[in-house]
Amino acid sequence: MGWDELRDAVSACRACDLCKQRKQAVLGVGDAHADEPFVGQAGKLLDAMLAAIDLKRGDNVYIANTVKCRPPGNRTPEPSETAACWPFLARQIALLQPKLIVALGRPAAQTLLQAEVKIGAARGQLFEHQGIPLIVSYHPAYLLRNLPDKAKAWEDLCFMRKTMKGF
Repeated sequence: MGWDELRDAVSACRACDLCKQRKQAVLGVGDAHADEPFVGQAGKLLDAMLAAIDLKRGDNVYIANTVKCRPPGNRTPEPSETAACWPFLARQIALLQPKLIVALGRPAAQTLLQAEVKIGAARGQLFEHQGIPLIVSYHPAYLLRNLPDKAKAWEDLCFMRKTMKGF
């Protein structure tokens, strides 16, 4: 399944109840020119975080959500919802062949690591997803509500940059 077929499959997906309220399915953003996740204040913060380490969306960076439909009220996705979207995310990873994955937030980390994850305990470690190095950090929306953890997120960004330089 290539990008066009994947985009069509995501748009037609009815695997969980999130499809009932979605306005559009969101595949990702980056070199594949897909729709844009991380909008609003969380998106602005993510862009600023990337810029702080000389990166930006779409320029050797691809951003994807674990769920392709926004949960009502932008709540945290349920495990059944992330499980329903897992085949799409897995295919994105297979198509992209990234050198590094950064899981932002608990649902992303748990989906990719297939384990219970506490972000505070997982930060600063290098994990692996199917042979790809993976780093865990806070979701930008969380950081907007918990300003003291922005300093920890900065540490994570520096760790990410250092890891990337090792490739």
